[in-house]
Amino acid sequence: MGQYRIQRLNDQLRDEISQLILRGDVKDPRVTTFLSVNRVEVTSDLGYAKVYVSSFVPDGQLKLGVAGLNSAAGYIQGQIAKKLRIRQFPKLTFVVDEGMKEGFKMVQILNDLEKESSENEKKSE
Repeated sequence: MGQYRIQRLNDQLRDEISQLILRGDVKDPRVTTFLSVNRVEVTSDLGYAKVYVSSFVPDGQLKLGVAGLNSAAGYIQGQIAKKLRIRQFPKLTFVVDEGMKEGFKMVQILNDLEKESSENEKKSE
């Protein structure tokens, strides 16, 4: 399958999974609407797909949410497979994505450094 088609499938899966979570269709109590799907990576043979999930909730709740998504993966696959017309639907695996939190921490550090440097400039004047 061409790279463009795989990327389009990645985007389509990300949107569909996000909609299922936001609508509350996943009935597992560990899955909250605060979970966000960052990206999906489908293998070239369409056998498997890694779904990267992040949130600003504490790490323990995020891991519980991902565990809930993994236990509801069959339901999610079935719901999306009804909408998409592909011959082989990939097996979904949900993974914790720390990228959003790391980026947020980096921005906080940069803001603190900028604030310190502006205070030091004011003191030296």
